[in-house]
Amino acid sequence: MASGSGEHFLRQLSSSNGLQAAQDGYGGGGGGGRRRGSRRWSKKRAGRGYGGGGKGEAASSSAAAGRKRVMVVVDDSSGAKHAMMWALTHVANRGDFLTLLHVLPHYGAGAEEAPSLANSLGTLCKACRPEVEVEALVIQGPKLGTILSQVKKLEASVLVLSQTKPSTFCWLSCLARSSGEELVEQCINQAECLTLAVRKQSKGVGGYLVSTRWQKNFWLLA
Repeated sequence: MASGSGEHFLRQLSSSNGLQAAQDGYGGGGGGGRRRGSRRWSKKRAGRGYGGGGKGEAASSSAAAGRKRVMVVVDDSSGAKHAMMWALTHVANRGDFLTLLHVLPHYGAGAEEAPSLANSLGTLCKACRPEVEVEALVIQGPKLGTILSQVKKLEASVLVLSQTKPSTFCWLSCLARSSGEELVEQCINQAECLTLAVRKQSKGVGGYLVSTRWQKNFWLLA
C-alpha cells in the first residue's frame, strides 16, 4: 500500500543522504523505567535527537511540522516484526517519525541483546523506507506503564502492537490472555492516542487482523 493511503486508513479507523545516529547512555525513562539507550536514523542533524527529559525537541518539532509519530512496541517475536513492518508500510508517511520501543520488563532479562535487536530492526525499517525517520528506544521497567508514559511523553499519534493468535488449548489461551492479550487490551483502552493491535493472517488467508477501541479483528487485505 502506498504511504499516501496511510492517513485515509487512519481516518477510517478513527471514525468507527546518509544516516545520522545518536547514541544515548543511561537516562531516565518514563513509567518508572530506566532507559537503556536510544538510537535515531535520520537525515536531520543528530542535535535534534532526544534530550534527557521533557518531551524532547523531536516531539515538538514533529508536531509543529504537522508530522505524526508512530510508535511500535517491538521484541524478538515474529509477530512484533510483522506489526512493525505493517506500521511502516500502512501507517507511516513520508517525513513521519517511526519510534521502535523495546521494553525490558525484568532487570537483566535480555539487557545485553536488546540494543542490538532494536538497532537491527531500525536499520531494516530505514532501508525499506528511507523517507521515514526511524528511532529505537530500549527502556527497562514495567511494560504497561512504560508504554503509556512514552506515548504521552513523545506525543505519539498512533501506537501499534502485535496481537497473538489465540491458542487452540484452553489453558494456554487463558495463560496468554493474562499476559500478552491483556497488555494489548489495556494499551488500547488507556493509551492517549489511536492504538492498533495487528496480527498477520496465515499464508492461506492473507492480510492482517486489526483491532482498535472501536473494532475488533477487522480484516485488512493487504
